[in-house]
Amino acid sequence: MWQDVDEEDRAADPGCVFCRVIAGTLPSRQVYSDDEIIAFHDVTPVAKVHILVIPKLHVTRLVEASEVDDALMGKLLRVAANVALKMGIAESGYRVVINQGADAGQVLDHLHVHVMGGQNLYPIGETSTGTEG
Repeated sequence: MWQDVDEEDRAADPGCVFCRVIAGTLPSRQVYSDDEIIAFHDVTPVAKVHILVIPKLHVTRLVEASEVDDALMGKLLRVAANVALKMGIAESGYRVVINQGADAGQVLDHLHVHVMGGQNLYPIGETSTGTEG
């Protein structure tokens, strides 16, 4: 059921933008960080609040996560919820999105969770200009 992934493939990738943010070689506006996860403002936001929550372990896609990663995958969502609280969007509502693969809009090959809110978000399936609300 689970895909076997070589642990070496999960080490930091020096060509990965997110791995460079995690390493501190690219600047970011962090809102959260611990030993396993980092969260920071997206540089190309599509909502008034747009935060990326990222595992520090280089996992490209959900299908690459193993059973060993179950706690980390759950923690990504818990951190996303805490980020929404911290950013003041939890009560009014927010969206949590994980894009997987090019057809879904995944641009960078490092698993990440988008936390978006602070405005009236467009219904899923409709096109957004990123300026609503």
